[in-house]
Amino acid sequence: MSAARTRVLVVDDQTVVREGLLLLLELLPGINVVGSAADGEQAVAKVAELAPEVVLMDLRMPRVDGVEATRRIKAAHPEVEIVVLTTYADDESIFAALRAGARGYLTKDAGGEQIAAAVETVRNGSSLLDPAVQRRLVEAVAAGEHAGEKQVRHGDLPDGLTRREGEVLALIAQGRSNAEIAGDLFITEATVKTHINNLFAKAGLRDRAQAVTYAFRHGLAG
Repeated sequence: MSAARTRVLVVDDQTVVREGLLLLLELLPGINVVGSAADGEQAVAKVAELAPEVVLMDLRMPRVDGVEATRRIKAAHPEVEIVVLTTYADDESIFAALRAGARGYLTKDAGGEQIAAAVETVRNGSSLLDPAVQRRLVEAVAAGEHAGEKQVRHGDLPDGLTRREGEVLALIAQGRSNAEIAGDLFITEATVKTHINNLFAKAGLRDRAQAVTYAFRHGLAG
């Protein structure tokens, strides 16, 4: 059974937090803690040495911060998934971490079950965001950028997206479900799924969390 457990590396510069996480994770089913690191520079080295499958990454650390460490780890080891576990849930931190390649984002008031769920989710190829973080993403996108709105109107979309794909992406960024998007655009859910598959392929996206980040970055929130 131990072979099925996910190998996890813990990265946090605060000793008491790091040691507390190690104790907590050891009690969680499906997790095998392979080591820890006190900053981003150590994290990069430990990933190469210990071959974890998932890294729990703090953001604000000395020498190399969590965002840069995430970027370096994903560049050298794209198969390793990163879950940010931090005190900070501001727009700058969230988008910097997601752009660097993190697939999960939790705040440090997350419980053991949430952490275990995030580890399992990213290990299976999806993303998991703290509800507060998801709200911040949606709020940021909802605020919109006028330049981005002009982009959509004039059809100047990135990665060869069609106007309809841009509309679907904007609605995804607003937190709309496939059924709601179908209703908004007067098309079938099957057609919505086709548009989503096409735009994900063109933009290199794997899930809705990445789509929200992409929409915000390119100003494509309607």
